[in-house]
Amino acid sequence: MTQPHCDDVTSASNDLVVLLGADLSPIGTANRHAVHGPDTPLHLAFSCYIFDGRDRVLVTRRALSKTTWPGVWTNSCCGHPRPGEDAQQAVRRRVREELGVKLHGLEPVLPDFRYRARSAEGIVENEFCPVYTAVTHDDPDPDPSEIAEWEWAPWSRFVALADAAPWAISPWAAQQVPLLEAQGVGAGTPS
Repeated sequence: MTQPHCDDVTSASNDLVVLLGADLSPIGTANRHAVHGPDTPLHLAFSCYIFDGRDRVLVTRRALSKTTWPGVWTNSCCGHPRPGEDAQQAVRRRVREELGVKLHGLEPVLPDFRYRARSAEGIVENEFCPVYTAVTHDDPDPDPSEIAEWEWAPWSRFVALADAAPWAISPWAAQQVPLLEAQGVGAGTPS
């Protein structure tokens, strides 16, 4: 599946991120590509961990063409809500675009997660990034411009990886996984 791209005004407005003030309230918008740099302002994002109902999580490897953390293994899906877009709608939209799967039981599990990280390329991620979990019964049909590989991994194995080698996965996943594990995420995730 390929992500739809066109050069019209609608496409440009769909590539905006919501900028946030210190109190996390929206203060404006900026182009997603232009805003990510060596001094990225705080903006709204989300992360999603998708389970299969059998205690396995869908992990993805970022496409080698990605500007930041190319080829790095991470959680199922990340993205940015569009201006005025409901967060859960944004998660469902982005999961459909990137992975081609339908979600069930989408729930916020770390609603206040925030992180800042600098990639080897010098680009900073600075995001207020609520974390969601969901279940799918579908196998992904990923957009190759976003995802190089995917795997259904036992949750306990992904937790162990985040603990033993956090440098081997994305910095946001390395921070999120222990918090999710502390909340009991993965154990008996409903189908």
